[in-house]
Amino acid sequence: MADRPDLAALIGSRICHDLISPIGAIGNGVELLALEGSTRGPEMALIAESVAQANARIRFFRIAFGGADQDQRISRSEVQQILAGLTRGGRLVIDWTSPADLARAEVKAAFLAIQCLETALPWGGRIVVERGETRWTLAAQGRRMRIEPATWDLLAAPAPPAGLEPAQVQFALLPEELARLGRRLTADLRDTEARLAF
Repeated sequence: MADRPDLAALIGSRICHDLISPIGAIGNGVELLALEGSTRGPEMALIAESVAQANARIRFFRIAFGGADQDQRISRSEVQQILAGLTRGGRLVIDWTSPADLARAEVKAAFLAIQCLETALPWGGRIVVERGETRWTLAAQGRRMRIEPATWDLLAAPAPPAGLEPAQVQFALLPEELARLGRRLTADLRDTEARLAF
């Protein structure tokens, strides 16, 4: 079983890999049009902003849903750049504190945890991510939060339920990733804060 490839992660990697190039090309085209000065106005700004947002999302998804071997590394600066692009202009702020060099598999788990916490902040808020000596801690805070117990119960489910929604997939994937890392998840859910640690 341990030797079987993670097909879902391979699919995620393939989709993101195939999309990143055309989206990058669109972004380059928009930059060239802007430099030429032939097209200006709110339409171009909207296209440029949308391309940047799509690029950031795909880079985030590539890590969260793609493959991550134990020996793969990623830098803190790259992670912070991805998160800055992901949250630019939005109501969500993500503060990331970690060592400079990180195991990609751990960042993958942290990104899945961020997606879980994001569901509790539909009106915006702040997610603080910290990598300490031995553990990751992620805390979501907002003036208004929406905690749906049935969704959060998926983190402790032995297997994903048949009726799993696409918007809940991170809740099913996070325990699997933590099992691969040999880590145990703890969750503390309150009215104005949700905290995950592993």
